[in-house]
Amino acid sequence: MNQTLAKDIKSDSFKTKDGRKVTVHFIQHASFYLTFDGLTIYADPVKYEGVDYSTLPKADIILITHDHYDHLDKEAVSDIMTPTTVIYGSKYALEVIKTGIVLRNGEKSSFKNIITIEAVPAYNTTEGRESYHPKGRDNGYIITLGGSRIYIPGDCEDMPEMKQFKPIDVAFFPINQPYTMTVEQAINAAKIIKPKILYPIHYSDTDLTGLSVLKKAKIDVRIFKM
Repeated sequence: MNQTLAKDIKSDSFKTKDGRKVTVHFIQHASFYLTFDGLTIYADPVKYEGVDYSTLPKADIILITHDHYDHLDKEAVSDIMTPTTVIYGSKYALEVIKTGIVLRNGEKSSFKNIITIEAVPAYNTTEGRESYHPKGRDNGYIITLGGSRIYIPGDCEDMPEMKQFKPIDVAFFPINQPYTMTVEQAINAAKIIKPKILYPIHYSDTDLTGLSVLKKAKIDVRIFKM
């Protein structure tokens, strides 16, 4: 994966089903953005040391999964916004920034008839950890562009609802218990939704070597170095 745009930002790319290129620009932790067909889509923008959002591309779309500090940063949002930027978020996240379109679990929206955004559940399932991300509060997103479905989950574990998410072409999995998935849960989730490409995120110092078993399932695991 090649360095691009700024010292701490790396990129990778894949093709949509209709043959167009999507580039993933990984910022840090759960923050990244996608570029596609002249559009820029940010997921959970948060400022980190060495990353100046004012130098990054302006956003056409900003997706905010929930209001935790490592997923929502008002300054980062302000730096990439323009008068035409559309922000989608959960109710509690948008109460923080006072703007945007609220999407509840199961609701959909269309951006310029080019991209479809669907909000899906994002919550903890392990007993004793439900309070971190309670069911019904936060969002994950499935965005459809160029005929491909891309899953941006927010913070969650291997939820039973994932059985209804298929088909998924590209997925981003948060792997960092106690707050998100264990490696074993990520493997289980990957086997459920069967993405062609899987990008681990949010993983801090978690050992991801166990994900190598997904090669047998023909899932291409692509790891950005933290």
